[in-house]
Amino acid sequence: MPAEIDFSDIEEKYKVVVPTTFDNIVVIDNLPVVDGSKEEKLINVVKKIFKNVGTIKENGIQMPMGPNGKSKGFLFMQFETAAQAKLAITQADGHRLDKSHVLSVFAFDDVETYTQMDDEYVEPEIEEYQPKEHLKSWLMDPRARDQFAIMKGDDVTVYWNNKAEQPDKVKERTGWSDSYISWSPLGSYLVTLHNQGIALWGGASWEKITRFLHPNAQKVEFSPNEKYVITWSHEPFKTIDGQLHNLCVWDVLTTTLLRSFPTDKIKDKGVAEWPIMKWSHDGKYIAKCTTGPQGAISVYETPSMGLLDKKSIKIENLLDFYWSPSTNMISYWTPEIGNIPARVTLLDIPSRNIVRTKNFFNVIDCKLFWQASGEYLLVRVDRNKTKTTTVTSFEVFRMLEKDIPVDVVELKVTEDMTDLFWEPKGNRFALLLTENQTQRVKFFEVQANNASSAASAGVKELKDIDAKGVNRAIWSPKGRFCVLAGVQGLQGDLQFWDVDDLCLMGTGEHYMCTDIEWDPTGRYVVSSISFWSVPNDNGLVLWTLTGQELVKQNMTGLKQFLWRPRPKTLLSAKEQKKIKKNLKDYSRDFDEDDAMESNKASAEVQAARRAMWAEYKNMLAKYEESHQALKSERIELYGFDPDEINTDEAVAEIVEELVEEIEEVIE
Repeated sequence: MPAEIDFSDIEEKYKVVVPTTFDNIVVIDNLPVVDGSKEEKLINVVKKIFKNVGTIKENGIQMPMGPNGKSKGFLFMQFETAAQAKLAITQADGHRLDKSHVLSVFAFDDVETYTQMDDEYVEPEIEEYQPKEHLKSWLMDPRARDQFAIMKGDDVTVYWNNKAEQPDKVKERTGWSDSYISWSPLGSYLVTLHNQGIALWGGASWEKITRFLHPNAQKVEFSPNEKYVITWSHEPFKTIDGQLHNLCVWDVLTTTLLRSFPTDKIKDKGVAEWPIMKWSHDGKYIAKCTTGPQGAISVYETPSMGLLDKKSIKIENLLDFYWSPSTNMISYWTPEIGNIPARVTLLDIPSRNIVRTKNFFNVIDCKLFWQASGEYLLVRVDRNKTKTTTVTSFEVFRMLEKDIPVDVVELKVTEDMTDLFWEPKGNRFALLLTENQTQRVKFFEVQANNASSAASAGVKELKDIDAKGVNRAIWSPKGRFCVLAGVQGLQGDLQFWDVDDLCLMGTGEHYMCTDIEWDPTGRYVVSSISFWSVPNDNGLVLWTLTGQELVKQNMTGLKQFLWRPRPKTLLSAKEQKKIKKNLKDYSRDFDEDDAMESNKASAEVQAARRAMWAEYKNMLAKYEESHQALKSERIELYGFDPDEINTDEAVAEIVEELVEEIEEVIE
């Protein structure tokens, strides 16, 4: 009998793998129920929805029909690949087909999973609760220190500020961000940007909290309450209906994409400047505008991202708009065209009622500047005075007073304004201008209308300063103190002003300085030179609010220095007043800490000394415990308890010693 031939190698080579899953098939549910005459039309509508997701296989759509000749409200769709099917589920699930039908899209394998479930109920295992880290834990620092983040080269490091001493390192990572870093408005999150999207970090361990998938995102903008975040990329993505979008609005806690929008590219100068969409002060609304003859402001409600009242606010020839920092009110302006004057309008949201308007004539340009607490709106108006000369004036709207009165300040014809900076908490602003090629800074104060004399009301000039080499005024976040600086290409001259007393407290210089950052408490200022602007001589200087230099450090490759923001205090005005009244009592402990810190050799030496002292005390405790354990043996050995002998009793003992003896004969 001939031996059997072994075909195993051939069978292995030409083995046919029978698919065990249907991962490229999706189920589309909640479709309209139609008869055979409308079957083809409905399938074409569904195809149009999914045409940009992937390639549908030939004869890859099956719509089951019932015995009554009508469809069953769902169909099966087969794509070329499983990845395309997964993308279809991600983008089309929840798509609104019409008023009555919202599509439910899921994998066919899920159906198989549900049909193979056991009939007997098995109670699921409850995972052990894992408490999350507190996102504001850094506020509990016993020494009430602030944190800051530094990006140097590819390294990102978070530090504790120790004033003039070496800062304490909190966390360091190499390659933490692919482009730049930023903080969320209340300091809860550190934001890093990557090729895949953005990530949020925080808590005591600095682990990743969440991420948002938006390839090559370049811009990030949080809502003021940190509930929502906007991301923007120059590379658009294709939506389910084939549109190209590059701006996304996300829910921070759930990472849900609430809505996406198409946008123009970000330009250095022009209409499409960042932020493209602007948040209301409470994060309840977000708005964007369309400029030009067909201008409009589109206001969207969160979290639904539905258009307010289902229609935009049409504003012919709209040029720009801004939210009030304290109420849901929009300010916008329209230019002068023909016999229609230029106009600034205040619009209440959501009622859309016009609260206040102001007309301007012979206008070239307008710019709007809100004070940070929303108490004042300053409108800069450039007008034609003659055919060859222009003049600039300021219209200050008093937002908290009845009927919103307006104060007017007109500059000289020879004065050319370059910029304006409001005091964050107060009624003053700094005006940067040039006059006859001389740079000057003027401080103004908006005086209260309830003053003793009506003549005192209005806008008063407080100080006129010769400010050669100054192009920025950076106010302390607490107000009162202001740094006048020459940055971004100037010499880096710094002037530290107390605007309450209108006195110059100190001066300094940080040559080629590019950035100025106040700490959240308003006690320290950091000037830095960023590698992105100046490739050489990068570094930073830490100053006191009076202009005293505390630390100067060269840091090759320094890209960013960012103080961590603090949330608003939870103390009431009454409680804050009480603390200020008893500030000497509260500050005594901090003064002692400051004295200790100033006298210590270093933080490491002090920590080592504390550790040695703790080790010494532990050793004494062990010896005492061992000594007490041997007490009975000592009593047996001595016949009494030696520990009870009064060691304070003094015993005098006289010892005589013959030092020298001399014999002498006396006649």
